[in-house]
Amino acid sequence: MIKAILFDLDGTLIDTNELIVECFQHAVRKHLDVEVPREDVVKTFGEPLVFAMEKYDRENVDELLDLFRKHQETRHDVLAKECEGVTAGIEALREAGLKIALVTSKRRPTTERGLHLIDIYKYMDAVVTFEDTEEHKPTGGPALRACELIGVKPWETIMVGDSHNDILCGKDAGCYTCLVRYTALPMEELMSYEPDFIIDEISELVGICENINEELEMKN
Repeated sequence: MIKAILFDLDGTLIDTNELIVECFQHAVRKHLDVEVPREDVVKTFGEPLVFAMEKYDRENVDELLDLFRKHQETRHDVLAKECEGVTAGIEALREAGLKIALVTSKRRPTTERGLHLIDIYKYMDAVVTFEDTEEHKPTGGPALRACELIGVKPWETIMVGDSHNDILCGKDAGCYTCLVRYTALPMEELMSYEPDFIIDEISELVGICENINEELEMKN
């Protein structure tokens, strides 16, 4: 029986695509005088920022991160916005009796800022950020930690995200997996990771959970 939904944050609940691209390009330009193509930044979506930045200057990655975060501090609330239908979808999930947890590669201060910005922090039963696990996406560590915090088994959850890192994380943990169709990443490539479900809006998860639970009841 599905008891909980695990959500990625960026690109799934909150649209920070342009914010991330702008901050990433700003940091690399300022530090290395190099222009990073937008598509190269998009390819890093879903992985911890430090891993993405290390590809440009491993020895001085802290300087890159500092530049990124300082720029993000001034631009976050201007560029970040709720992905369409998120609040209504989450409210529908809560009404259906499902627990909700966040599983993100971001650090906690920025994560909480984003959740408060679009006013969905109050719906979270648990929030797992970069600092909370030794393993990170695409391994299943963060999803397993979320399951532990909310008291469910991985196979009782659906991991929802916009990148291959989310799908791989969910699969590695033993969760069902779901891809949002409004991802900025190429759908053709993401489909090769074989998510269990694809949705256009968060509210569709209510019906998906009902169908899974009905099928499980019929088998038992």
